[in-house]
Amino acid sequence: MINMSADSQKQPDQLRRGWTTGACATAAASAAIEALITGEFPDPISITLPGGQRASFALATEELGETSAQCGIIKDAGDDPDVTHGAMIIARVEFGGEGIQFFAGEGVGTFTKPGLPLPPGEPAINPVPRKMITEHVTNVCERHSVTPSVKVTISVPQGKEIAQKTWNPRLGIVGGISILGTTGIVVPYSCAAWIHSIHRGIDVARAEGLMHVVGSTGDTSEKAAMTHLDLPIEAYLDMGDFAGGLLKYLKKNPVPRLTIAGGFAKLVKLAQGHLDLHSGRSQVDFNWLAKEAKTLGAKDLLCVEILDAKTAKHVLELCQEANLDIAARVASLANTKAQSLLDPSQTKTDILVVDRKGAIIAKS
Repeated sequence: MINMSADSQKQPDQLRRGWTTGACATAAASAAIEALITGEFPDPISITLPGGQRASFALATEELGETSAQCGIIKDAGDDPDVTHGAMIIARVEFGGEGIQFFAGEGVGTFTKPGLPLPPGEPAINPVPRKMITEHVTNVCERHSVTPSVKVTISVPQGKEIAQKTWNPRLGIVGGISILGTTGIVVPYSCAAWIHSIHRGIDVARAEGLMHVVGSTGDTSEKAAMTHLDLPIEAYLDMGDFAGGLLKYLKKNPVPRLTIAGGFAKLVKLAQGHLDLHSGRSQVDFNWLAKEAKTLGAKDLLCVEILDAKTAKHVLELCQEANLDIAARVASLANTKAQSLLDPSQTKTDILVVDRKGAIIAKS
């Protein structure tokens, strides 16, 4: 989960990149297996990321026992507002079993529902981090002529608390956070973790046979949709500003019905054709609103007032005073845009426009 702020409007080259939990876990596991074999922890520890880049990590904790070793790395998310920034990622290794085996320690979740990247009962260490850890631990073992039969336990001491700020409880990942990352690198404000959660939410809904999902732009619109629709909690997806992330994934992984619930301003931007609804990356076009009001019969004076308006909320109020249902017009056009990005034979869409008090003021 990511907390959007004004900082998201900085230029990408001004922002410092960080490391995923998967990269941190890989580095910690690599240092721990080296220490278990040689008796010394390499500090800093360097690893190779999936894209071929090299990255170095300082160790925050070290503990060497007779049959196990563990160390911790503090996750640095750079300038990304990631809830796992500053968390301690700990890897404990010991010999035994066959191949590289993974276990969830304190603060790392366990998958409990179908549709997630691994079967129920598996620790929430995603496939790419598992591959990275397996490759690095195996390489260290082979370099020292040791059979790579290793148990790897990943822990995040504050993981249970952090997980409450993420989608994990709703997705059926219990006990802590997920160890994530496909590149090892956190790109500030790419919101990869949020979009990943949207995708996993769709996967869980499909695996549970749900025929209808709801993408909401925020808490108020989600609560309004919950009041209006009789659906299980797994059907509700915190879309946030990422309409594109939701719609593009649904095109490849369809569900028969999609409802998008959002505030008037957010849905104006979707109706205009924007797929990222964040204020730093798309804007309400008041010329467009004036033209749409004109199609509803707005007088010239009202159109001028719309052009002079500072907010979408003000436009909505002006049109309501003139008995023009601009919200219904926006709902219809937003629905057309959403449907255009999906296969209509696979997914039908509808829109709920919600005001700031949580009332549904228009439906497509």
